[in-house]
Amino acid sequence: MNVLWFLPTHGDGRYLGTSVGGRPVDLAYLKQVAQAADSLGYFGVLLPTGRSCEDSWVVASALAPLTERLRFLVAVRPGLQSPTMAARMTATLDRISNGRLLINVVTGGDPQENKGDGIFLSHSERYEVTDEFLTVYRALLSGETVEYTGKHIHIEDGRMLFEPVQRPYPPLYFGGSSEAANAVAAEHVDKYLTWGEPPADVAAKVATVRKLAEARGRKVTFGIRLHVIVRETTREAWDAADTLIRYLDDDTIAAAQKVFSRMDSEGQRRMAALHGGRRDKLEVSPNLWAGVGLVRGGAGTALVGDPETVAARMREYADLGVDTFILSGYPHLEEAWRFGELVLPLLPLSTPTARRRQPVNTGPFGETIANDYRPAERRAAQS
Repeated sequence: MNVLWFLPTHGDGRYLGTSVGGRPVDLAYLKQVAQAADSLGYFGVLLPTGRSCEDSWVVASALAPLTERLRFLVAVRPGLQSPTMAARMTATLDRISNGRLLINVVTGGDPQENKGDGIFLSHSERYEVTDEFLTVYRALLSGETVEYTGKHIHIEDGRMLFEPVQRPYPPLYFGGSSEAANAVAAEHVDKYLTWGEPPADVAAKVATVRKLAEARGRKVTFGIRLHVIVRETTREAWDAADTLIRYLDDDTIAAAQKVFSRMDSEGQRRMAALHGGRRDKLEVSPNLWAGVGLVRGGAGTALVGDPETVAARMREYADLGVDTFILSGYPHLEEAWRFGELVLPLLPLSTPTARRRQPVNTGPFGETIANDYRPAERRAAQS
């Protein structure tokens, strides 16, 4: 497995749907989250995109020099960017991060937000643009000179002067649940992402995209986007889930669901259908809780439980073909540490998670007792 964390550039706090417990998200805070993920051994971090977020490219550029191994999953936006400009940005950030860039291809599923960005295309047209964009973008990053005339994109003498570090280009991640999205994934991307649906639904999506890719002579790998609520006991975890939405009222839920209903995203429709806006049907699969989706767009489900249970649920998804998990929790700084300490050691990770040992006050052993005993040494003396 590869396990990534999330940078909350659209806000963070201890509760959903309220200013109570909210905290400012500035560069200093994002630096803390990124450096925690880096030191704990997360594979990378996802930076969201959209008008509710700080710009992902600017934030990643600011944080790359402040981290060592952490990869940054940053969005390109077909229709908002030309493929040539996006390719130059990609190559630059890949170079200055020394090959730590991952690319998230985001078509966009909110027509109203799209209009605010000057995009007046239907759902099918947006995926036409995405297909043409990726055709040009991949060719440019691969070192080709591009002459391209499509329905939406026209390029003459398109070329790159500076290559990315990763060849032929940084890995391409992409999510979408419609037939049009699946076709784009099968044709272009390296990793297909799904939001956290029940395992049977994820298995069906994996099988569909895998079959489409194989028909094109390609191989696609798979990832999943989830929240996590992990505590040392299952009871504590479910109590924490209830606490997370303690300030949600029916009016706030209804307002959020009204916004989601205007979207033409099939993935968002599937997320909303898991709970139907109701509080009494939130555990939609064993340990899979849809409470986040009452007010949050996009990924709306969380794995809830003790460390062993959450690790077991993740292995169930892995058995379906999912090798990448993009996780988050509220607040993101504390939960990065909690998940990193309680669950990461239980998972078969592709990269080591142990923090580097240094000959100083590192541990892990806790606070020195009475300025004399380290807890582990004291236990050994008593036993």
